[in-house]
Amino acid sequence: MHHLRLPATVIACHDCDLLQHEPCLAPGQTAFCVRCGAVLARSPADSVDRSLALVVTAAILYVLANVYPLVGLELQGRRVEVTQFAAVLSLWQAGMEPVAALVFLTAIAFPVLEVAMIAIVLVPLRLGRQVPGYGRFYRLVRSVKPWGMIEVFLLGMLVSLVKLAHLASVILGVAFWATAALIVVLTFASRAFDPRLLWEPAEAAP
Repeated sequence: MHHLRLPATVIACHDCDLLQHEPCLAPGQTAFCVRCGAVLARSPADSVDRSLALVVTAAILYVLANVYPLVGLELQGRRVEVTQFAAVLSLWQAGMEPVAALVFLTAIAFPVLEVAMIAIVLVPLRLGRQVPGYGRFYRLVRSVKPWGMIEVFLLGMLVSLVKLAHLASVILGVAFWATAALIVVLTFASRAFDPRLLWEPAEAAP
């Protein structure tokens, strides 16, 4: 049986599976499917530099989000503040070990793992190197991303704070705003990176 071998420039649409030739994209251009209009490929300008800058920003925001208080409650002149790790520890000590473990993994462990893995991909590209197997490693990075659900954690916390607002004064800490900014920065970092650079010759990297 003979296997059909398609040229490297032929790609399949992720939405409708139509096979089509991928055009050469200039920096800043986007290719769309001719049948359904879905995005086939992007060519972000200064992909590696922008992505690396955003990842460094994300790392700084992550440190702020885990060092400074996440939220504070003030009642009758008494103020109590809590960090993300302290919140996980309180859940654990309250006998809610599964919930504590879930919050730790999705809000603390997986986000830092995602940032570290993206940095591992970007730094060699920025240095003009191409490490074998990085394409598969990047797929692993993409598979880890859905588990970093800090936006779900932040939304759940906001719902709880709204219910507590009539009992005490709620003060949003530095870590809260850092976490919100971290969600935005990670999203932009993902959009700024062009994964095709992992399969192009090392000379193409800046």
